[in-house]
Amino acid sequence: MPNNLMNNVVSPPSLGVIFHPSFPPETLADYARRAEATGFDELWLWDDCFLPGVLTSAAIALSATQRLKVGIGLMPATSINPLFAAMELTTLARAFPNRILPGFGHGLATWMAQIGAAPRSSMKSLSETVSAIRQLLNGEMVTMHGEQVKLDKVQMHLTVASVPPLYVGAMREKSLRLAGRVGDGTILTAMSSPAYIRWAQGHIRAGMAEAGRTQHRIVVYLDVKVNPDGAMARAAARRSLADRLPWVDAHTDTLGITEDVAAFIQTHGVDSIAEHMPDEWLDAMAAAGTPDQAAEAIQRVIATGADSVVFQPLNGDPACLDEYIRYLMPRLKTK
Repeated sequence: MPNNLMNNVVSPPSLGVIFHPSFPPETLADYARRAEATGFDELWLWDDCFLPGVLTSAAIALSATQRLKVGIGLMPATSINPLFAAMELTTLARAFPNRILPGFGHGLATWMAQIGAAPRSSMKSLSETVSAIRQLLNGEMVTMHGEQVKLDKVQMHLTVASVPPLYVGAMREKSLRLAGRVGDGTILTAMSSPAYIRWAQGHIRAGMAEAGRTQHRIVVYLDVKVNPDGAMARAAARRSLADRLPWVDAHTDTLGITEDVAAFIQTHGVDSIAEHMPDEWLDAMAAAGTPDQAAEAIQRVIATGADSVVFQPLNGDPACLDEYIRYLMPRLKTK
């Protein structure tokens, strides 16, 4: 059951894992089967430019498994026509009922400009795209002459018995409110601390209230690196976070460390962030260290009421899945 954010109802969370798009696609089927056999509830895929496609990858993962739900986090709103998105999702939703979790977002601005898909308004494009896709999946005839979406009496001839929930990837206040208004769920990126998650939930609730929505799921990506050699695992997580720390002001703002990060970079330099990063920053934005340390950090995210906690391998490290299976899932699945 999804969380009811309006009334703070918390359900036991799903556990998911990411198959990084840099992993060889020929390994996806086995990766998905291993994740399912270990007890993961969800497998999440990314639609990154210049790497293997997410919709075909979703079909591979769904075909290789029996119960695993497959999330798409996310497809850029301007990269696909809403009708063709609805067509592809209809195929997956009919062949694998209640197992596809599609997500949409703005996409990386530089990539969208590079491929000629930069929107006039990223907010309007995302809102129009998600709304049009939902209407099409519901079998409605859609006419929309919007900023991005141009449809004239468009209707699916074949529909689904159960329309999949549509997720919105969001990071900052306006996008979070938009996710609450038009999405069935929100995807929060890695480096989302418990403080950031609670802050984001407030903005999502505001958007839900504007649209009269009462049900909404929160999916949180979480950098996870676990090993009996806790120092090694934490050093690896520091290196991964260091690459992104200067660009996540929304996350650092909620921790009250944005000015500290700027001063830290000025003092130590960008290249030395990993070496000098305080333990408090690492523990807030990742789950890293010994099995006990990582499990405790995951439990802190679960305590925020997140519906899905999705383990993100560091820098696309395929060895992470083995570590999750061996050191974390036995602990977490007994909770």
